[in-house]
Amino acid sequence: MNSTPTSSQTLARAWFSLVALVVLVLLAACGSNTSTGATTAPNASSTTSAGSTPTSSGGRYGNGGKTPTVSSAGALIQTATVTVNGKSETILTTAQGRTLYYRTTYMPPTTVCSGGCASAWLPLLVSGSSAPTSATSLPGKLSAQADANGTQVEYNGHPLYTFSGDTATGQTTGEGVGGIWHVVTPSLT
Repeated sequence: MNSTPTSSQTLARAWFSLVALVVLVLLAACGSNTSTGATTAPNASSTTSAGSTPTSSGGRYGNGGKTPTVSSAGALIQTATVTVNGKSETILTTAQGRTLYYRTTYMPPTTVCSGGCASAWLPLLVSGSSAPTSATSLPGKLSAQADANGTQVEYNGHPLYTFSGDTATGQTTGEGVGGIWHVVTPSLT
């Protein structure tokens, strides 16, 4: 039996290795930090809703995707029950059902990612001075922080992001990326 790889197998292995290396470099680049501004306290009477505006870039980070923005009807955050690492969990999502993520290496008063990183990890933004609200009661505090991305929604002080790799509602493909990105659960402190 001949165990020598064919040229197409060798090419496929080389291509896979190159793609894996590029992904690792891009994940490392998502660690850039920038300074932030003031915090806006939540206001229970204000209502906002996330919409999506397509972006033309994805550049070197992920699929590009859509940058969550805000309109003026309904709550911005909701909860959903999804499968995370084979386990059913209640998580926070946008009003459209996109999974929300936070980064464990976040250290106030800096943002987690902006610029190119924000093409893969899309910041959840609120417009104007409206404070974010939730369609369901949450044990934690929603707020908004002015930073390099705009006015970004936070849950218990953690800036919220969606992941460009999630292509449908209920997906959690960003869970555990780089060992630092995780889905937001209502119990996040």
